[in-house]
Amino acid sequence: MTMTVARPIKALAVSLLLLGPASAAGEVDRVVMKEVAYGPKQIRVHVGDVVEWQNQDIVAHTATAMDKSWDVDLMPGRSGGAVMKVPGTFDYICRYHPTMTGEIIVEP
Repeated sequence: MTMTVARPIKALAVSLLLLGPASAAGEVDRVVMKEVAYGPKQIRVHVGDVVEWQNQDIVAHTATAMDKSWDVDLMPGRSGGAVMKVPGTFDYICRYHPTMTGEIIVEP
């Protein structure tokens, strides 16, 4: 039983380290990767919010900012996120499927 509890706690600790302290104050906005598309294709968030991508597809995908400010690489069944640190409009793609595109509008 200890092993079962320890793994989720370790995973949570690693997630918090990767997301950083700004994630504690912000909202979490989810984008699903499915059928070689992002859903929703466009989201509106605020500085300090976390965008979390969930890969529900049968192949690997990325969420890679065109300006290189983040790159989330996910195997099927995995999720990962990035803290939105500055306001602006950010286009992103899947490096493996370049026709798979999305947009994040980050407000102050």
